[in-house]
Amino acid sequence: MSRRDEQEDAVALYWDFENLHANLCEAAQGEGAYGKPDNRFKVQEPLVDVQAIVEMAASFGPIAINRAYCNWQYFGRYRDVLLQSAVELIQLFPPGGSAKNGADIRLCLDAVEDVGRFGHIATVIVVGGDSDFMPVAQKIKALGRTLIGVGARPATNRHWARSCHEFHYYEDLLERAAENARAEAPAAAGSAAATQADPAAEIFRRAMQLLAQAHGDPWVDTGAVWRMIKRLDSTFDLREHGYADFRSLVQALAPLIEIHTQESNQFIRLR
Repeated sequence: MSRRDEQEDAVALYWDFENLHANLCEAAQGEGAYGKPDNRFKVQEPLVDVQAIVEMAASFGPIAINRAYCNWQYFGRYRDVLLQSAVELIQLFPPGGSAKNGADIRLCLDAVEDVGRFGHIATVIVVGGDSDFMPVAQKIKALGRTLIGVGARPATNRHWARSCHEFHYYEDLLERAAENARAEAPAAAGSAAATQADPAAEIFRRAMQLLAQAHGDPWVDTGAVWRMIKRLDSTFDLREHGYADFRSLVQALAPLIEIHTQESNQFIRLR
């Protein structure tokens, strides 16, 4: 696949970050807990699994835009994971002590503008559960793009969720990630010694799982796996792990996978 083809399948990821964090806070501490001044206006402990959402987004294509909206003055403890995930931070100060920061409005305006300007964006992912996102859903779908929503289950407006082409509840994403981790342990134990504790095998398996979940099919195009690996870690170098090329890695992982050839395409799935 050419670089131009890959650009046509790009993803734009937009986070109403404080909204998701607040929902998780209230799920743990009770409804209304986050809105209390002595809770909201203080340094926040990390609750959002940023990597899980970024990896889900990457399974739909290369992420061209990864932008999060928040009053970041209280969210410094997310610093490392946000930097590692290449998230662009948009600072929004609330206009008053108890006012909303307007993240949802700014997010909607930016998303519509970006989709109108950049033809290579095929998929838009919005992280947030407010009904305020319904108008942007209509605009994005009218422009012929795929819309995917992510939100915490107790706080997500059902009309917003149904207005998306797909909606993923945050709790389900974490549960699938936990299931994948549990599945990896016995699989690794039964594999050849060469594949055990191999970082290349680990990222290969993670790429396979994410692609299979995104497309609803355990059989994945071999070339898509390599592209997914590079989205998960752009610094990943096969030679550093003893493999001359991706074909060599696939051959080494034969105990973990099944291979199926259809015409000129090769597909693989995890055993």
